Amino acid sequence: MSAAAKGRDRRSLDEGSPVSDDAREQGQDRGGAGRIEIKLSDELAGGVYANNMVVSHTREEFVLDFLAVFHPKGGVVTSRVVLSPGHLKRVVRALSENLARYEAQHGTVQEAASPDGGKVH
Repeated sequence: MSAAAKGRDRRSLDEGSPVSDDAREQGQDRGGAGRIEIKLSDELAGGVYANNMVVSHTREEFVLDFLAVFHPKGGVVTSRVVLSPGHLKRVVRALSENLARYEAQHGTVQEAASPDGGKVH
């Protein structure tokens, strides 16, 4: 395991907060109240590859299926994440804030071409 991966095996998050590592390092979290320790297993430390995603929902939950698609052979779901609508909204906000910080530092990110002609799932 790399030194970076070893550094990721234990985290402390504010309960219910999707605050990013960058924000936490900059002291933008909510302090020590309600903090929980998060452990990252060796199996998850390396992450999984995904080059596509399908989103579906019911009234009670959103399902995010991350896919590794290799045309023309097809693809495989590499990870499935199920979220409540309220938590999904916080995740979208956290992603938007992080993308804005990334673009401020590195320049505008061009949206990748969709392998299925631009359909939004």
